[in-house]
Amino acid sequence: MRRLFPVTDQTSRPADAAGPAAEAGDREWSLDELAEAYAYPPMGPDGHWLRANMVSTLDGAAQHDGRSQPISGETDMRIFGTLRALADVVIAGAETVRQEGYRPARAREAFAARRAAAGQGPAPAIAVVTSGMDLDFSLPLFSSPLVPTLVVTGAGAPAERVAEAERAGVEVVVAGDGAAVDPERAVRELAARGLRRQLTEGGPRLLGQFVAAGVLDELCLTVSPMLTAGGAQRIAGGPSVAVPHRFAPALVLEEAGFLFTSYRRI
Repeated sequence: MRRLFPVTDQTSRPADAAGPAAEAGDREWSLDELAEAYAYPPMGPDGHWLRANMVSTLDGAAQHDGRSQPISGETDMRIFGTLRALADVVIAGAETVRQEGYRPARAREAFAARRAAAGQGPAPAIAVVTSGMDLDFSLPLFSSPLVPTLVVTGAGAPAERVAEAERAGVEVVVAGDGAAVDPERAVRELAARGLRRQLTEGGPRLLGQFVAAGVLDELCLTVSPMLTAGGAQRIAGGPSVAVPHRFAPALVLEEAGFLFTSYRRI
């Protein structure tokens, strides 16, 4: 990663400026520096923090040909890995898990000491949100994870599919009275299991539900310098809110035309 720097540093200094800010902009940021920049805020004993990580093109597309990878880039994936390495749990919708071919999160030596100091396990758990339980429990995500994968569903989910998940050794978290998942309850149930540093990677439908429920604390958004047109989804879809939620910028970085931003709820 080269020339990753706060945009305010770049735009506020003359082109010939020298000094630490200029030097920092011309070198690769270490993973430790990225981890510090994206660190979770302090939380009380019963607290939790839900952040989302999404990528969008300039014209608002969250995907191209159904996947996010074509609009991503090397630095975006580096930050993607950093955000995962800071989280207790990665929350994703079942459709995203299928489309993106989710595999178990892996332990990364670069973050091992940081995770140990924070009382975290070697890698984040993956929590799959689903109402229909239409999942293949023989896949590595469920059959051989480093940290057990969870399935978050409602009390009205198909009983035979719940039983199949449990036979496969998957922990089923009930977070809704019907088949659908209650976003607020899902956040609470995961936090009650010690998974307080929460990261959702969507997809757009799941993120839209978190937004509508008012439980999203932070959005880490990569703005890709691409235009796709077409009818691709936005980063959040589904139900709308009566009054738009206001967020404040916490971080803005730039590299190779990509903007890496973080906005936190006011």
